[in-house]
Amino acid sequence: MSTAAAAQSWCFATVTPRSRSTVVASLASPSPSSSNSSSNLPAPFRPRLIRNTPVFAAPVAPAAMDAAVDRLKDGFSKFKTEVYDKKPELFEPLKAGQAPKYMVFSCADSRVCPSVTLGLEPGEAFTVRNIANMVPAYCKIKHAGVGSAIEYAVCALKVELIVVIGHSRCGGIKALLSLQDGAPDSFHFVEDWVRTGFPAKKKVQSEHGSLPFDDQCTILEKEAVNQSLENLKTYPFVKEGLANGTLKLVGGHYDFVSGKFDVWEA
Repeated sequence: MSTAAAAQSWCFATVTPRSRSTVVASLASPSPSSSNSSSNLPAPFRPRLIRNTPVFAAPVAPAAMDAAVDRLKDGFSKFKTEVYDKKPELFEPLKAGQAPKYMVFSCADSRVCPSVTLGLEPGEAFTVRNIANMVPAYCKIKHAGVGSAIEYAVCALKVELIVVIGHSRCGGIKALLSLQDGAPDSFHFVEDWVRTGFPAKKKVQSEHGSLPFDDQCTILEKEAVNQSLENLKTYPFVKEGLANGTLKLVGGHYDFVSGKFDVWEA
């Protein structure tokens, strides 16, 4: 079987997710002793505590919701008059199509918008944002959304550079490092997704396990980027682009605490 055919038949470096479990706990008082019990008393009420029951935030006042929507409208109005209308040389060509040079993987964290932090204009970067900026290994069974974005960027848009950017104080990385073997999941999707970085977590724990938790998180923020870069190489079209010299992989880390940005080649 050819390499490409094998790549299409197997999932690389996948981690089998743990099955969910529902934990039931009793909130009732201890049963009375036999000397104080009475056959005429009803059985004590025992409400069940379900661990995975979702917890929702308090309802938002209608006025606050309206204000939030108005903020978006005002933001677009400002963009329209101060950016869009003043840069026809930028936006007119984009009406016909896109030809981005970069593909950027960035975290969904609201503090790390790559277009803002890297000064990228509309049309320059084909961007994917997710929890902890992770790229799973090639698999036609899972993560088709990420795989299709990579395939379109490389094969149709012909991007020249794929950049994976981690960042400081990443909640997804903290969740990954906090996972305990055998513990039930608290979310429907989060834990299963961040397990994509499980090999990076094991490497950090093996090499830096004596360090404080926060220091391990900082190291894992970059090590997870390295794993994503390696996972990118399992996509046949990425591997072909690297071999032909038409594509390059780059890792990055944005530290918004110190205002620092590091970049390195895969």
